Amino acid sequence: MPVYTKGSLELLRQRIDLVEVLSPHIEFKKSGAAYKAICPFHDEKSPSLMIQKGDHHYHCFGCGAHGDAIQFLMTHLRMPFMEAVESLAQRFNVPLEQVEGSSFEGRGPNRVLLKTALEQACHLYHFFLLHTLEGQQALGYLYSRGIDLEFIRYFQLGLAPKNPGLLYKLLHSKSIKEPLLVEAGLISESSSGSYREFFSDRIMFPIRDPQGSVIAFSGRKYKEETYGGKYVNTPETPLFKKSRVLFGLNYCRKRIVKERKVLIVEGQLDALRLIHNGFNIAVAGQGTAFGEMHTKELIALGVNQAFVAMDGDEAGSEAACKIGNLFQREGIEVFVVQLPPKGDPDSFLCERGPEAFSLLMEKSPSYLEFLVRQRSRTLNMDSPAGKNELVQAIAKQIREWNQPLMVHESLRKLAHLAQIPETAIGVGVEHVPSLYIKRSAYAGGQSIDPERIMEFDLLRWLLLLGTTQTQFVAIAQQNLNNTDFKVPICQAVFQAYINCHNAGKPCDLLSIAADLDDAEAQQALSEILQRRVNHERAAEQFTESIQRILDRNWIEQCEQLKIKIQDGHCSDEEALDLAKCYTELRRNLPKVKL
Repeated sequence: MPVYTKGSLELLRQRIDLVEVLSPHIEFKKSGAAYKAICPFHDEKSPSLMIQKGDHHYHCFGCGAHGDAIQFLMTHLRMPFMEAVESLAQRFNVPLEQVEGSSFEGRGPNRVLLKTALEQACHLYHFFLLHTLEGQQALGYLYSRGIDLEFIRYFQLGLAPKNPGLLYKLLHSKSIKEPLLVEAGLISESSSGSYREFFSDRIMFPIRDPQGSVIAFSGRKYKEETYGGKYVNTPETPLFKKSRVLFGLNYCRKRIVKERKVLIVEGQLDALRLIHNGFNIAVAGQGTAFGEMHTKELIALGVNQAFVAMDGDEAGSEAACKIGNLFQREGIEVFVVQLPPKGDPDSFLCERGPEAFSLLMEKSPSYLEFLVRQRSRTLNMDSPAGKNELVQAIAKQIREWNQPLMVHESLRKLAHLAQIPETAIGVGVEHVPSLYIKRSAYAGGQSIDPERIMEFDLLRWLLLLGTTQTQFVAIAQQNLNNTDFKVPICQAVFQAYINCHNAGKPCDLLSIAADLDDAEAQQALSEILQRRVNHERAAEQFTESIQRILDRNWIEQCEQLKIKIQDGHCSDEEALDLAKCYTELRRNLPKVKL
């Protein structure tokens, strides 16, 4: 992760127009020198979220939510810290300079330049489709698929020309050089050193990041004689990682976060057709390659319900089984939208319309109902052996899920669906492995550091509420200092916050980040704010977070004295003094000073 200079982050902070950033997500009304809006962080009917003209912070007088543009993007849209910084920098035309000597400096091409090249290519492809003789045939194909001009312009569909070298020459005339075009995946270099366009004679679908910047393309052939598969995607680049990118998310992120549900489809055209018809919760992987990283991206947005609408063929059904399992494993409820044989969301919407698709979603079976139906197709369910094979296979799959309650309830549902007693598949006697954590541990394949979690809890309250509830900062300073933090990153963030506060500077995320000069500490800001908090219990939980740190340090001091007494290296007199200290320490349990 890059480390940006204090100067560039401070310039970004000054350039940000907070109302402009928040306006696409909430509706503001001017009230004197302030702007008012309905707060998106709690339910209310009268506007209580306010921004004073020229201020860099919003504040809700209803729930206490307070923050800057970075915090809003991280909290409301679930953006990682660096993604929010880079998104705002691009929006307000602020060049972000990396810290000199950073291990990331100079590694790979500039991401802004890559996006500029891809955006230029998108405009040229779009022009080729709409305004050339070659594009008329491609337009005819799209019109035959029920795709009209409004759709084409809204999603900026394009055409990669058949004429070799045309795109290359046009981009080169705009001072975009070969190395950048290669890195962007627009051209490829042969062993002889010559260049050729990666896409040729294909209808082009721009692939965008969650902020709407073009990061890649998917090219669909519309002539049988065109070489290659039905779809060809940009090769992996510094911007485009197939295993992480969700096609269509830029159109749907806001609603997905708000409603906490998502509709997963197979193809790009399926996703765009659904979005165009009002189902702007639809995203697609790249083909059927929807994987674990895609699932994590959606879970990070707060999704708790997933609809899976794959094509109505055997491959689509198997893909639905796989994708559904990825979500169910993490405790996300899944429903499988069942399309007619050989159908897909695109053709279904064209033939029957959005109302029929809504009805299809409403009638979608749960994942387990679909899975039992799918797996039983090849088995004789009237045979005890056939039923046993089905139940044991699905029960084994369920037991590999990560959420114990989800496992328990799903096994019960499986017993009901298979019409067998719950005890026959061990409902109620599942083995849940115990988790013993000491310093660090592994759970579900991920490293857990209890010290880090404990200290993040305290820092989270300071970053979220320290500006509006200044007593939090006073209490923290009265009870803690740098040496009380065991995790270096947390120590650095705490010190940066206290420095900003004591200097009378704004304690927003950009100001704190500007004072931190390493990538790990800046990344910590993103991790700290990923977890949601209960503002109604803020004072109680803040005090508890300090108490846990004091208790931990007290226990460590007791243990250290005990070890010194018992290690045999002390004289009798020293041992007696240590014993007195130990007894005194044990009598004086730490308590938060308020």
